[in-house]
Amino acid sequence: MLEVPAVPSDEVLDARFAVPYLLTARPVPGDTDLALLVENHPDGARGRVWRAPSAPGDLLPFPVSVGAILTADGQWVIDLDDDGGSEVGGLVAFAVDGSERVVLTPGRAPYVVRGLESSYDGSHLVVTVVDEDGFHVLVIPAAPWGEPRVVYSNPIEAWYGQISSDGSLVSVDTTAHNPGVRRPMLTVVDGETVATLDDLPAGPVRGVRFAADAGDDRLLLNTERSGFSRPAIWNVRTGERQDFDLPELAGEVVPVDWHSPTGRILAVHVEEGIHRLIEIQESDGLARTVLEGGSFADPDVADLHPFQWASYYAPDGAIRAVRSSWDVPLHIDEVSADGGTAPLIEPAPAPAGHPLASAMVESADGTRVQLWWARPEGAEPRGTVLEIHGGPMLVTIDSYNPSAQAWLDAGFAYASLNYRGSVTFGRAFREGFWGAGGDREIEDVAAAIAWLREQGLADPVSTFITGASYGGHMTLLSVGRLPDLFAGGLAHVAVADWTAAIAAMNPAVRSVWSSWVPPEMVERFSAISYLDDVTASVWINQGSIDTRTPIIGVQRYVDELGAQGGDVVLDIFEGGHEPTGLEAAAVDQRRMHQLALRTLSGERWDH
Repeated sequence: MLEVPAVPSDEVLDARFAVPYLLTARPVPGDTDLALLVENHPDGARGRVWRAPSAPGDLLPFPVSVGAILTADGQWVIDLDDDGGSEVGGLVAFAVDGSERVVLTPGRAPYVVRGLESSYDGSHLVVTVVDEDGFHVLVIPAAPWGEPRVVYSNPIEAWYGQISSDGSLVSVDTTAHNPGVRRPMLTVVDGETVATLDDLPAGPVRGVRFAADAGDDRLLLNTERSGFSRPAIWNVRTGERQDFDLPELAGEVVPVDWHSPTGRILAVHVEEGIHRLIEIQESDGLARTVLEGGSFADPDVADLHPFQWASYYAPDGAIRAVRSSWDVPLHIDEVSADGGTAPLIEPAPAPAGHPLASAMVESADGTRVQLWWARPEGAEPRGTVLEIHGGPMLVTIDSYNPSAQAWLDAGFAYASLNYRGSVTFGRAFREGFWGAGGDREIEDVAAAIAWLREQGLADPVSTFITGASYGGHMTLLSVGRLPDLFAGGLAHVAVADWTAAIAAMNPAVRSVWSSWVPPEMVERFSAISYLDDVTASVWINQGSIDTRTPIIGVQRYVDELGAQGGDVVLDIFEGGHEPTGLEAAAVDQRRMHQLALRTLSGERWDH
């Protein structure tokens, strides 16, 4: 029989968080082969200017966020000044040498950013901002900086302004046609509305990228009228449209970039969570596989950018495969015409890790959900950790995760669930949690645990659930609604009381959560409603200036659970909703290990 491994030393854990690694690459639209590389460092996110194929430049003399972009001339970084992570502030241009700082929206009330890019010719920025008055798209003349011009404004949710090559047209993903329902249509403006496009009721349509050539008014789209993502190209002036149905491909085909001069679309084919990088020819609609293995884009639906990172085309049409896997940090390869790859940005030299396997697990109603999982090599697991991703409209992909590796190093089996609400599994799956008060997600968590038990894992006395943001909410909801499955819950930037949280949220998220969690559903959806059933130990790790999941959303949960004898601990860190920094991540991981080991030793967490 295999033995339970010894607890790893602090040096083993520290090594997992010692090596800076790439978080994202933000290529600059235009003819200059430029990108901003954002890396995770001990003290937070830092940036480098990369002029491919040369080596990246030195670290910029100021911190950056993962949402920052670089201007076409490579001289300015555009980022939100938000007081260290609150996500509410103002857009600023920083000279790359640190010599100058320009406020781009002087006199405007603080806002949240939900879209930021530059035009292909570098003449303008387009930024989508959210304040207490609604959602606004601003066009800002770039370097020399000019007065922002509001080209779209509406109190109803709108995201991701996309700007045409010469800055004359702007496309916005809008929901004013169906308030409170996140199935966007496209609204194109030039000061006035030029055109609109929707695929409703069959599905939403989102803008991806305008054509690169001046005077070419076509826009690459992501449409879901089939129920699954597919590319389409739409001429916003003439209304002509070309759809790429690709019936031979099951699952989603998510367009990530377009080289319009040569008529090629770069996309990620996702089937049951597994990625393939493919290329589609405009001329005949045929698709070819470019690369397989690992992941090639990390999609979002409504954040600062549509992708946390994604593969893309270089200006000359070469494919840049931005790629990662569970045990290999993000890196960038150039793909040759014959399918060969040449490394441009090597993966960070992280300690050797463990790949994770994918399983499709049947939930209570027969829906199949994806579960990534692994057990420690050569040892009997001392316990099991199930992680629930945030969002909910995000997804766990085959991508580097030092926390997952650290749990495996510590002798725990590790799993991560793509529950209903996750993207890249089709529209019905993504919307599957709507109006159910958490029931579908809870069913999926229960199904994942049942499947893990079939593998000899997930003993309730040594099983822990963890997650951040919506995953933190699900952690707290699960220990209340599934009390027999978990010994502990480790929740980061969570919500437990949705009435209190929604009232204190920033305006970019308040509107949608007010729709998703209406008053009649708050009680069922809130973990605080299940306090009397909680038997697990609970740790909540909350940011001091978080405006997405403010502390008030968990404070009463902590106070009342503690008052009735529950084992609960609240830690507050300095920062907002999405902190970066390897040192802080190592502290959090060590804290979680210590708490889990206390449970295995029969100890409470609050002593």
